[in-house]
Amino acid sequence: MASLFSKIVQGEIPCHKLAEDDRFLAFLDVRPVRSGHALVIPKKEIDYLFDLDDNLLADLMVFAKPVAKAIERVVPCKRIGVMVVGLEVPHAHVHLIPIDRIADLNFAHAQPAETDLLAELAEQIRSQLA
Repeated sequence: MASLFSKIVQGEIPCHKLAEDDRFLAFLDVRPVRSGHALVIPKKEIDYLFDLDDNLLADLMVFAKPVAKAIERVVPCKRIGVMVVGLEVPHAHVHLIPIDRIADLNFAHAQPAETDLLAELAEQIRSQLA
């Protein structure tokens, strides 16, 4: 059965897309830890990040870099934290989370976000990628 993220890639589930190419997709998390929390995934469904081949793993981070920089330009923060948990969805992914301190990387703070606010934020971040 396709993962939630594969369904997003296939367009079966909508997302607030930030960036996309033929191998990767970045989109806002609908239950962000902090505003601007994004997910970066390979389009190929592989459960565990460290099962990605070396080139795909390296390229995932290269793809994530301009997305992180764009988020940082839009969302006030000290930096973008990068987190890999990998248990909640069986599809390799990296969390990009605006942070001011390490305590900001706490998934207990995740709350559903309003769709219109996510759409506006996604547009602002995409404008920084152009």
